Amino acid sequence: MIHARNIRKEFDGFIALKGVDFEIEDTGIFGIIGHNGAGKTTLLKMMAGLLTPTSGTLIIDGIDVVQDPNALKERLGYLPEESRLYDTMTISSYLTFFGDIYGMSRMDTRRRSEELLNSLNLTNEGKKIGELSKGMRRKVAIARSLLHDPKILVYDEATSGLDPMTSRFITGYLKDLRREGKTIILSAHNLFQVEEISDLVMILSGGEKVAFGTMDELRERFGSLTYYIHFQIREQEALRVMVEYSADNGAYLAKAKNIDELNRITAHIAASGGDIERIESRYPTLEEMLMAV
Repeated sequence: MIHARNIRKEFDGFIALKGVDFEIEDTGIFGIIGHNGAGKTTLLKMMAGLLTPTSGTLIIDGIDVVQDPNALKERLGYLPEESRLYDTMTISSYLTFFGDIYGMSRMDTRRRSEELLNSLNLTNEGKKIGELSKGMRRKVAIARSLLHDPKILVYDEATSGLDPMTSRFITGYLKDLRREGKTIILSAHNLFQVEEISDLVMILSGGEKVAFGTMDELRERFGSLTYYIHFQIREQEALRVMVEYSADNGAYLAKAKNIDELNRITAHIAASGGDIERIESRYPTLEEMLMAV
């Protein structure tokens, strides 16, 4: 589906991407994360056919992005970070305008527009786009990206700056698109969202790929299951020499990296007169992984 080989991009001597390689064979959601300046948007624009690699090969759905970018755009929907829309148009006229650009008949554009507006819970009341809320404008931009029913979607910060309800709606909508067989490449500062919906995740740092895989594979690389022991104790010094712990909202928290360590810590807490309130277990989050690199 997507094959990238030694992708490099330079801007006036600045190297934005430094030989990035990856492969995606199946449909699904592919998340790209990294600190500001890591190269995420540059890579997304290349995958959308808007930027040309300085060197390297990028094949998407059998199309060489460098050799035939127009063929790619026929199969691809792109959503930039900012919803730059035509504020003086109504939703209908805006989608009709892009339907004409895509070479769609007016009948197909009208039918497809109605389908998308219904699925996005977006009412078409004749308002001009400039009068819409930020969340509604984002939905219009998503509808435009889907109008020609593309197979591949490249979304840059699809939920950036949106209220929690709209953000949650769009997250669910992306899951629906995946079930329809779309391939979605996205970046987001909301790492919880990326972790929740992505089938594959790539971490970029300084223009280089530093990690790539499923969430289970990334968890295996960046740390296994950690146990969090929440407890109360009066005689702190009796325990401190045996167990490393910290204050946690009036109580105390200790961490164990395996079952043997968990058993040792809980035994010391009990022997020192402490009361264990609860034990939680979790894998490292994407935010913790990003901090680690």
